[in-house]
Amino acid sequence: MAGLEVLYTCVAGSLTSPQDALVCFVHWEMIKSGYRCIGSGDEPCSGDRKSELLPADWSSNKELYSLRYEAVDSDAKVLLKAIAVDSALIFNLMNCSTQQVADLTVNVKDHVNADHLDTFDRVFINGESLSEKVKAQLLPPREKLTEKKAGRKSLREEEDEAEGRRRREEHDPLHIPSRHPSTGTQHPWLENANPQPDTVVPPFAAGGADLDPFGSRGGGGMIVDPLRSGRPRSGFDPSSGIPDILPPGAVPPGARFDPFGPVGRHRPGPDPGHLPPPDYDDMFM
Repeated sequence: MAGLEVLYTCVAGSLTSPQDALVCFVHWEMIKSGYRCIGSGDEPCSGDRKSELLPADWSSNKELYSLRYEAVDSDAKVLLKAIAVDSALIFNLMNCSTQQVADLTVNVKDHVNADHLDTFDRVFINGESLSEKVKAQLLPPREKLTEKKAGRKSLREEEDEAEGRRRREEHDPLHIPSRHPSTGTQHPWLENANPQPDTVVPPFAAGGADLDPFGSRGGGGMIVDPLRSGRPRSGFDPSSGIPDILPPGAVPPGARFDPFGPVGRHRPGPDPGHLPPPDYDDMFM
């Protein structure tokens, strides 16, 4: 409860009842939660200013205490009232903007020693327990105040933050660029990858060269085609035919052709039937 002793000492001359001491305690919890007192009473005054101290006339009415507060980091205002009912003090905290009200009832004898109002070390009973009650039941959560502050960011601030992130990414050597395709020059095989709306894409527009046996699209079905490797080719041309195997024109010009056997009739090496089985005279046996 750092700071409460200093506050209590400052108002010690006006403490005349246990209720005064309890209001002083709750006031300090308001200060710790990010509020400052701007005056007493229900209506604002021209001389209102934020202060951690209690106003001069804060305890003039022992039946009804009324204090106004404003947040340090925003313009949110709240009104705190404490009503004395028998041996209890009922606290009401109202948000002036939303009219939302939180309340807390405290039994004065449970937390204030009326016989030691002039001794700070002995006046409060179970101060930690009282502080938890005030935070849990009366004060607005701090995260809500932070969210409200964050929600007031202007459009200009958001644009500045976005621009700052973009510049940091451009100068960050470890930044991984976006996977979206660039708008620069595309390779030929990407021309039909992203057609414009209402564009009719012909069949086999992508990968059609691999399915075209005539090679009219500029490529064959092989990834590495020996007939289109760019290196000098031998005089063999399948479109002219293979003697005794394929007639001329059986293979269209420029089409992919995979030889199904050695080219030419006179093949080197032994004949496949040079070692027939013993007594072999019937090829159908």
